[in-house]
Amino acid sequence: MAQDREKLLEVKDLQKHFRVGRNKIVKAVDGVSFDIFKGETFGLVGESGSGKSTTGRTIIRLYEATGGEVKFDGEDVHGKKSKDELLKFNRKMQMIFQDPSSSLNPRMTVLDIIAEGLDVHKLVKSEEERKARVEELLEVVGLNKEHATRFPHEFSGGQRQRIGIARALAVDPEFIIADEPISALDVSIQAQVVNLLKKLQKERGLTYLFIAHDLSMVKYISDRIGVMYLGNLVELADSDELYKNPLHPYTKSLLSAIPLPDPEYERSRVRHAYDPSVHDTSEEPEFREVAPKHWVRCTKKEFEQYKDELNNK
Repeated sequence: MAQDREKLLEVKDLQKHFRVGRNKIVKAVDGVSFDIFKGETFGLVGESGSGKSTTGRTIIRLYEATGGEVKFDGEDVHGKKSKDELLKFNRKMQMIFQDPSSSLNPRMTVLDIIAEGLDVHKLVKSEEERKARVEELLEVVGLNKEHATRFPHEFSGGQRQRIGIARALAVDPEFIIADEPISALDVSIQAQVVNLLKKLQKERGLTYLFIAHDLSMVKYISDRIGVMYLGNLVELADSDELYKNPLHPYTKSLLSAIPLPDPEYERSRVRHAYDPSVHDTSEEPEFREVAPKHWVRCTKKEFEQYKDELNNK
């Protein structure tokens, strides 16, 4: 769990809209709010198109926000910043990307890929120190220092993702956004990468935003989980609580799709398709705290229904 309750990241009413063609606006993220505390892993889940990756990319300023506010360590992320201020911010917050194949420059050696951050932030004073630092990072992520002279195509998908993790660690960040870091990997490799992230978090005091569509893996790594649907956060709770007492129909739908290594359970497992028409349309839904630290996007009528559902369990 979080080492303390000090907020590291505050996201308030974040919006990111894209113009498609002349007249169409796509509201990829439309009023999302959550906090992330120092030392914790906050999982953000949802199907493709839910807006979870856009949320991560907007937080780190790969996209400029359409509206809302992002504060990191109390400082406004999207305010006007000088080049030096942006460099300082980029050192504190790093990103691990979904596809290690496309996020690593095929023309650069592993040494130069990992050392990019060291060069940009002027963190080493000589070629020898640069090489030594990269070799140390390679060993930290479970690779060999001899790998430094090779190119990305010479590695497996899991190894390439480890290179991406080493690149993110190079500048000693406080916060890492992991944007579906295991979805492009074989199932046998996914657990290895997640265990590496957990180990690094413990050793370095890192804070993670872990974005994924696989709820089972998110539960394994996350302290708290937020569920996104069509640009909105629809439910947020501690990891165990969300699995034990899902309330929003969309969350229940996602959970019902998770297979378990139990043939008897699998024979009787019922998948629940999410039907948006089940919701009360008499008023605009709001994010409400149905139980301590368990939030659901709902109307007042649904709020009472969800409370009754919890009380009757």
